[in-house]
Amino acid sequence: MACPFLKVLLVGVSFLGCLYPLVDFSFSGETREQKPNFVIILADDMGWGDLGANWAETKDTANLDKMAAEGMRFVDFHAAASTCSPSRAALLTGRLGLRNGVPHNFAVTSVGGLPLNETTLAEVLQRAGYVTGLIGKWHLGHHGSYHPNFRGFDYYFGIPYSHDMGCTDTPGYNHPPCPACPRGGRPSRNPEKDCHSDVALPLYENLSIVEQPVNLSGLAQKYAEKATQFIQRASASGRPFLLYVGLAHMHVPLSRTLLSAEPGGRRPYSAALREMDSLVGQIKDKVDLTAKNNTFLWFTGDNGPWAQKCELAGSMGPFTGSWQTRQGGSPAKQTTWEGGHRVPALAYWPGRVPVNVTSTALLRCCFTPTVGRPERMEPFRLSAWSGTRPSSSLVGPEPATAASAPSGTTSLPSSLTWMTMSQKPRLWTGAVPSTSGCCPRSEQLSRRSLKTLPATTPPEPITVRTLP
Repeated sequence: MACPFLKVLLVGVSFLGCLYPLVDFSFSGETREQKPNFVIILADDMGWGDLGANWAETKDTANLDKMAAEGMRFVDFHAAASTCSPSRAALLTGRLGLRNGVPHNFAVTSVGGLPLNETTLAEVLQRAGYVTGLIGKWHLGHHGSYHPNFRGFDYYFGIPYSHDMGCTDTPGYNHPPCPACPRGGRPSRNPEKDCHSDVALPLYENLSIVEQPVNLSGLAQKYAEKATQFIQRASASGRPFLLYVGLAHMHVPLSRTLLSAEPGGRRPYSAALREMDSLVGQIKDKVDLTAKNNTFLWFTGDNGPWAQKCELAGSMGPFTGSWQTRQGGSPAKQTTWEGGHRVPALAYWPGRVPVNVTSTALLRCCFTPTVGRPERMEPFRLSAWSGTRPSSSLVGPEPATAASAPSGTTSLPSSLTWMTMSQKPRLWTGAVPSTSGCCPRSEQLSRRSLKTLPATTPPEPITVRTLP
């Protein structure tokens, strides 16, 4: 019975089934009763061209390039959104933001998070007997029941949101530069600077704050140590495990201590990229040492680079959006241009995932929690409902496309509904204006990025068109 279970499980988490024809499901007698382990590593604001295997100009990702040579590289892989929270919510629920209730980023002051009626991959695997851990960035709610420990993760160590959303005693490279946490009677901050908060950045271990403010210069090593410890302990326990690592790299601020180890120094972004690559290498080495033949390792990014950060942002490779940039806009993070959601993606599992293969298949991120034995899915909250409902709703879910119904069948929507709406005159928001003046063109871009559209006739009512 284990073999059919593993097939369904792998199809579910392998990008909505896209790896099914590429993975060898012929299990030997020794591994027939084993459930596979899963390690998901999610980089932050990493550009498609930041991976050396994708873009020859990048020379700082030796470990990732090795992983690409030992596994599969997906060159047309797309995140579910071009900003942090929606992309992460989709990764863990298998549903886009308009369905899972997370269409925008959460703030430090947000009291909510990923809706409580949404089922995460961690919850499903936890119920299947897995040990589950999250190291790093969460950004899906940090109060009460929205905390990772209540969303399926047995262990959590990390910052609950982006590490630029609070002050530290060791502020790194950022545009505009942000000051250290205020002390004594010193003014809290310069109101002209775009710094998120004066609240000291917290580092959590489960429900407790273990460091505040966070020392950013040692954060990467802490993440590496906690991730490798989790893999070691989970492997020793004999139980299968899920480890989700939400890296702080390559989001600003970048640590200032990175340049000290390089004679003559390196530009901050290049040094940070090398540090991230080393962190991923340590995690992969631990997987190879403890559970190489039974662990699926997946590396990707949450969205494209933050172009407004100029030399502190990554490379989009060839996806520079020439038309968009000529209009004074950004084609990267926070936009629907390709550079905003086309991200690096690597899969690694010796003996299961083909070696040194490059896939040009057009794929979209989401790991779906609709996994496991179909007959056991009924008590779970299916993730692909026809709409997001409040957690208190007593209305039963209606499975949508690619959702496994309790009977094990695939339920398709009876019709597709398209909505068209005429909008009022508005500001053109194809670009996010620069706030720093750090790029040669940034001042020009910031002046040109907001343009008023010509006046139009009054908006017409919403038109709903149903396709059979």
